[in-house]
This record gives sequence, C-alpha cells and structure tokens, in this order.
Amino acid sequence: MAGPVCGRMLADMGADVVKVESPGGGDPTRALVPLEGVEASGAFVMMNRGKRGIVVDLKGEGGQGVVRRMLAGCDVVIENFRKGVMEGFGLGYESLREANPGLVYCQITGFGRTGPLADHGGFDLIAQGMTGLMSVTGEGPGRPPVKCGPPLTDITAGILGAMGVVAALYSRERTGVGQRIDTSLYEAGLVQTFWQSAVTLATGESPGPLGSAHPLATPYEAFPTADGWITIGGWNQVNWLRLLDALELDELADDPRFATNEVRMKNQDALRDVLALRLRSASSETWLRRLEKAAVPAGPVSSMLEALRHPQTTAREMVVTVEQGGEPVETLGMPVKLSETPVTLERGAPRLGEHTEEVLGEYGFDEAEIAQLLRSGAVGRFNGLACDHVAPVQRGAPRDSEAIAGWIPP
Repeated sequence: MAGPVCGRMLADMGADVVKVESPGGGDPTRALVPLEGVEASGAFVMMNRGKRGIVVDLKGEGGQGVVRRMLAGCDVVIENFRKGVMEGFGLGYESLREANPGLVYCQITGFGRTGPLADHGGFDLIAQGMTGLMSVTGEGPGRPPVKCGPPLTDITAGILGAMGVVAALYSRERTGVGQRIDTSLYEAGLVQTFWQSAVTLATGESPGPLGSAHPLATPYEAFPTADGWITIGGWNQVNWLRLLDALELDELADDPRFATNEVRMKNQDALRDVLALRLRSASSETWLRRLEKAAVPAGPVSSMLEALRHPQTTAREMVVTVEQGGEPVETLGMPVKLSETPVTLERGAPRLGEHTEEVLGEYGFDEAEIAQLLRSGAVGRFNGLACDHVAPVQRGAPRDSEAIAGWIPP
C-alpha cells in the first residue's frame, strides 16, 4: 500500500504516474471487496486514481528491457519491493543512474535498506507491533494490544516517500543530479510516536495504552454522554476554566487536585470520573452546543459514514467523484490545497494494462516493437474485459511493485 500511496500523492499534485503491474491479476488489491459494476475494488480505486497503467513481466528479460528503456527518460521511479528484488531484475539504482543521472529513485520497504532487519519483508500490522504503536493503543493496562484501525504505517510511509521525492526533485533543479530515497514502514511507525517517544526517552519507562486519553495532558479524551460519546480538548488552563463554566462545575477550579495540568495528570482517574458523571446527564448535542458557545474544542465521535458525509468534508472537497470504468465512483480528495495550481481529480484508477500501448508509444517504442512485445508476453494490454497476453508467460513475480512517475507541472 505504501508505494501506491506515494504515487497517488504525486499524481494528485500533477505528476504523470504510470503504474506497472505484473501479468495475471496485477496488483492484488484489485480483488479486495469489489464494487458493484466496477472491475476493480474500492481499495484499488482509492490507491490508484489518476494514474495510467501498464502490464510488464519483470521476471523476463524482455519486460526488464522495456522498463530499463523507460527509466532512461523518467524523472522518478517508486518501488515497493523487498530489498534486492529490483537489483535482481537488473533495475537497481546504481545501474539505472548510469543511464539517467537525474533519476530520483524512491524505495519503500518494511524496514529500510540498512540495519539487521533490512532483508526482512514487512506489513503494516508487523510495523505497528514492532514500533510500539500497538503497545500504546487500546483501552488500558492489562487489555490485549490493539492495532490502529487504518494502516497507519503504510499510509505514512507513502506520504514520507512523496515528501522525499519532492525534496529530491527540488534539489535536482539546482544540481542536476538525482538521488535515492530510502524510507520504510518501520520508520513511519516510529515517527508517529512523538509524544510517547518523548515520555520514554525522558523517563526511561514505556507508557502503556490510555484509551483515547493523552499521555501528557488532561482532560483530552473521549467521554460518554447520555446518548453517545464526544471528545473534549480542555487541557490548557484557559480551556480548562472554560470547560468548567460550560459544565457548571466551577467548584473544581478551586480543587487542588485539578489546579494545573501537572496535578490533573496525577489525579486523572478522579477527574475522569467527575467529568463523566456530569456529561452522562445530557445528550451529546446538548453538550457540544454548550462547549462550542464556551469556545472549548470538542466534537462528536463519528462513524465513517457520518465523517464522509459531514458538511465540512464536502466543503473541503475531501470526497470527490471520478470516472471508473464508465461509472462514477466516490473517492477521497486531495488533502493539500494549492492556490496557484489547484488539483482537479477526474480520472479513476487504470484498468489492468489499459495504457500499455499508449505509454510505450510515448517512450519511443514503434508499432512493430510493441506488437513483438505483446506477442512475447513481455507486456500486456487491456482487451476490453481483462489484460490480454498473446503468449502467456511464467507467473509468480512479486506483487509489491508500484509506479514509474514522470513529472509534468500542473
């Protein structure tokens, strides 16, 4: 998932991203929870909208030659294989930069290219467990470890990779020289632990799970109401006093147990009990109105459907409609708004092999060469129903490759 996220972020910002898929089924996320009337799953559409797609057999010399020829003229390559796979294909950074010194080569792996785990594969679940994320997520001490619902390390690694690509392209504008970008799910997990790492490095002790609470400040968590749950951020002294006013608990302002954030943290359980008792006396809507009037940061605990249909989500264009296989499909929008080069999202994810002939033609392959590559099975094309290979080839290539990106300003 990390490689596709990286490519998607760059595509949204104006890059021409060509997704390279293996013969057969292509990216395995195509087969996850299919959408009715769409040939690819919702997960695939979400990760790959705005890209073009080609099919190349990277296990054969013919397919490797195709990609090598393309990369001689590309700005960026993103790959999500285990360490050493691209080198085994003859497509490693050191060999490719000889033909293209300006190439930006982004590699996203489970654990990075160095260290004792460099050769290990990794998934989000493994990274969340190993980086401490699961140890601080959950209801509290003694409860089972809990994974963060979204694939946090996958998504973060993709964003980190895209940030590295943009920085490397900016550097290349000044120097003319490309470079390798090396990031991982492991580092993406660690970078999400700023607060917990700060506590651990300062005290030498590992914090445990706190439910929705904050490790350094209180009250800053979810509380039950008469009909649901709300979140309240009332930890700093100004918001603390405003919160007491909104809840009509002014007597707590003089309670020495709660005078400052430092002592509130020491008496967090007692404070939680007092606030929860009060908040259970009225509905979520009642309390949210009162807290908004008092200028205390607060909000509902929304379901995914409620979040996606919220007017703020609509106003920020965070759910958009793209064309997918001739049908409109909703997907998440671009989270970064650019004033001079606004993002326009219209195209969905590519069908398997949809743009093979088109892309190869742009990279200098003539009709006879493309026909020969199709006959040999080195590349595949979309035939209206599926990816067509005139001469089937041996399958079994790894499935975690991602995109070749050529940078085209918006």
